[in-house]
Amino acid sequence: MPELAAHARDVPVNQIREITEAAWRTPGAIVLSIGEPGFPLPRHVLEAGIACLDRDETNYTPNAGIPALREAFGVRFRERAGLDPQSIGAERVYVVDGAQQGLHFAMSLLLSPGDEVLIPNPGYPTFAMTGRLLNAVPVGYPLYPDHDFQPRIQDLEELITDRTRVLVLNSPSNPLGAVLAEDLTRELVSLARRHDLWIISDECYEAFTYDVPHVSPARFDSDVPGEARVFTSLTLSKTYGLTGLRIGALICPPGLERTMNNVMEAIVSCVASPSQYAALAALTGPQDYIREAHAHYRANRDAASAVLAAKGIRYLSAQGAFYLWADVSHASGGDVRAWTRTFLADSGVALAPGTAFGSIGEGWVRIALCGAQADLVEGLGRLPANR
Repeated sequence: MPELAAHARDVPVNQIREITEAAWRTPGAIVLSIGEPGFPLPRHVLEAGIACLDRDETNYTPNAGIPALREAFGVRFRERAGLDPQSIGAERVYVVDGAQQGLHFAMSLLLSPGDEVLIPNPGYPTFAMTGRLLNAVPVGYPLYPDHDFQPRIQDLEELITDRTRVLVLNSPSNPLGAVLAEDLTRELVSLARRHDLWIISDECYEAFTYDVPHVSPARFDSDVPGEARVFTSLTLSKTYGLTGLRIGALICPPGLERTMNNVMEAIVSCVASPSQYAALAALTGPQDYIREAHAHYRANRDAASAVLAAKGIRYLSAQGAFYLWADVSHASGGDVRAWTRTFLADSGVALAPGTAFGSIGEGWVRIALCGAQADLVEGLGRLPANR
């Protein structure tokens, strides 16, 4: 048969899925490798999706989504980001088939073949995977342990070339649990403005920060067409546990509506209507789910941190998301990907290898804090101590 395109052949294996699927084949395994919320969905959310099917509202929706949902996403974003109520209207909100489709949508708009996109290292794997699928060149900007895994302006400046087009930011961070502070976020937007870069801000975990605020780069962006540069990616997968319904939003700078509609039609046309009505119910109905999930993740973070501290294992104190980033270099022997497979086989516990997220992740693992606390504590209790 004919060969696949080189950019498709060269997409690397997702090491998170690799270890997780191995765990799913292992009877009794404790799976701490994947960020899957474990709470049942609120009944009013389920009923909204069911009602959409019952009334046979299963035709196409507008490319950008049903108007009420676009407005609801806009309201939540403005409130969470501390923006003026008039600053971002529904016309700038595009309902997408999960945050991953939103990322592909944004990169499709912004990157031409050979363009460079700055992505965090360590950072979520699909930042690089999606860039490569579009024939762009992902360039990792370093997040070092001795700088609390925060980006440094000087490191970014050194990486920018005449081919650089996009800066990807992710706060709260997956895999790190790190949160960008206000002053640093402002500096990053200023950097993008100086070098005329677009920003894609992945804010999938914006609902979950602990003792620090979530700061959106959109707060420091312009509202003037032609000067604004921030695309914001949101999802309800983590916020409300709607991972399988595939629903999120991409908020674009002003003045791009016609182009956005055209590209959306070419990528996915529109998102399934039952998912949209379930999302509308989630955004506009009772918010108990978020409060309960936030308390659960925070309690799990504290319990997991205590286990790691007792074992002498270094970790980054998570300020957001629902992950812990832990240093197992005392045990992993310089190949953490292989070590996680051995640890699963020997101990029945799956952890995501740090190399899934970039070269700086060597020797580290990502621990998901989503599930039952007893399983989390039991699984981490099987880690070899660092004495």
